[in-house]
Parts: sequence; C-alpha cells; structure tokens
Amino acid sequence: MSAQWPSGPADPAALAEEILRAKQERGAILLAHYYQEPEIQDLADFVGDSLELARAAKRAKATTIVFCGVRFMAEVAKILNPDAEVLIPDLEAGCSLEESCQPEDFARWREAHPGHVAVTYINCSAAVKALSDVIVTSSSAETIIRQLPPDQPILFAPDRHLGAYLAKKTGRELVLWPGTCVVHEQFSLEALVRLKTLHPRALVAAHPECPEAILAQADHVGSTSSILRFVEESPAEEFLVATEPGIIHQMEKRTAGSGKRFIPVPGASGECSCNNCPYMKRNTLDNLLACLREGQPRLELDEELRRAALRPLERMLEMTQQPRPDGD
Repeated sequence: MSAQWPSGPADPAALAEEILRAKQERGAILLAHYYQEPEIQDLADFVGDSLELARAAKRAKATTIVFCGVRFMAEVAKILNPDAEVLIPDLEAGCSLEESCQPEDFARWREAHPGHVAVTYINCSAAVKALSDVIVTSSSAETIIRQLPPDQPILFAPDRHLGAYLAKKTGRELVLWPGTCVVHEQFSLEALVRLKTLHPRALVAAHPECPEAILAQADHVGSTSSILRFVEESPAEEFLVATEPGIIHQMEKRTAGSGKRFIPVPGASGECSCNNCPYMKRNTLDNLLACLREGQPRLELDEELRRAALRPLERMLEMTQQPRPDGD
C-alpha cells in the first residue's frame, strides 16, 4: 500500500520544498525513471532508464535510495546495492510485463526448452531474474544477443514485441514468451497514420516494446535514452512519440529554445490516455514525501533470492562494459 501522510503542504511548490528537506534529513538519493511525472523528475538526483538507473543504484553511496519508478526497478537497486535502504513511494507500482511472467510459469517454460539460454528483459521480478541466465535492457539486448554463440538456442521473455524486434535485428531465432507492455500495446496505428498526415514533416520515434505495425512507421526505434538522443540530434522540428509520454518532459528540457515540438501518439481509441503508464503514475509528490518521512514502504529481498538474481544482472553489466548513453 502507498504510504500516506495526514497533513502537510498542499501546493506542489511547497510539497517539493518539503521533499527536498526530507531527502536531505534522511541522507537519501532520489532516482527517477523518465516515465515519472515531470515534478518528480525535476526533484530527482538522477533521471534515467532501467540500465542507467541500475548503474546509478549500484554506485550510489547514500545510505538510502528512494526509487521513483516501478517495483522491479527498486528490486534491481536492492540487488545491486544490498547495504542501502531502498524505499519506493508505492509498492503497488508494478508492471504488466512482470505480472505476465510469474516465476512458477517461467520455470516450467525453461524446463520445456532444455539447452536454451534464458535472456530475460529487465521488466520482470527478482524471482524470474534468479531463474535467468542474463538480464537485458532494450538497448543492451542486441549487444548481448550478438555475443552469444550462433548455435546457442535462446529463450526471450517477457516482452514478445521486443523479442520479435530483436530477432529481426540479429537474425537469431528466439523462442518468445507471450507478454506485452500494457502501454506500448495500446498505441493506435490508425491514430499514428492520421498524425503523420497532419504533420507530414514530423519524424516518428518508437520504443521497441510497440507492436510491429507501429515500428514499421517509425523513423527511429530505440530505448528511452536512445529516443532522447535522436530528438536532440535530429534537425527535424516535429516528432511523433510512441512511448510513455513522461519522456516528453526531458525532450522539452533538453531541446529548450530549439522550437522543437513533441506530439504523443494516442492509444487505441485515438483519444484515450492509455499511453500513460498507470503503474508509473502511482508515484506522486504526496506519497514521495510520506515515504521520505516515514521510511516506508521499504523494499526487502530474501538474501538467497538476491544473490541468485545478482548473477544474471552482473552478467548484463559485464557484457555491456563500455559506458552506453542508452538503456531501457
């Protein structure tokens, strides 16, 4: 359940001031994903994607890490930095991909495919990570798959759209888990085509968790950080963005004064806000302040599970030794 605080400042500016004060008093570092609300991103000590946040959590020297993202990201922070206290404003901030891939089902799937290496997307639980051979993010996945022996059979879970994209990019045959992201699955091809007609000079940037029909319309397919770099470097003035629209805040900050415009691709109806991640948006200024003040909710992991999940995460970091500007 979300931590709740009974009283305190009501307006965002006052809340932000109280959050910064509470963060200092606790000696905490605040990490936030690009899909968080803009006001949370602006308070964070570091904003990034899954790969960048994993590295930031591992090197954090603070005694407390407050993770504004979803639960599996906070788990990664605890796995990589076990001595730190890891807090998350709302423990119910989950992930549809994680929910689609339960550890018991994943274990049976592995048993049904002996001899396969399990390459698992970071959007999964610590228990599934512990059953995997190597963890990947959306940018590191291609690099890691290309390092595997060409005759090595591969299982890929839990995102089938990302898996299909990687199979096409690498030419490798991947056995895919049938999971999808509730956000990226909802993008409307009809709405995207209509937007392209209304904005003929706009370039389309899409995350590889999108269905193939959306990716076929894209000028750039990449992770969140890769998309950010693309819009910064491109001379185009308009962009249609097919990923969670929280990232647009960073796009606008990084290209301030350039006149660039970023248009979110809508969901299935062409009008709904279903391209907003309901899990990411569970974190608010109110429960962030309560989390800092109360030291709850705290992310705890069984030590045996943590050690088992650490192995495939460390393998990911080892196989992507060169610093990369892009991640999930």
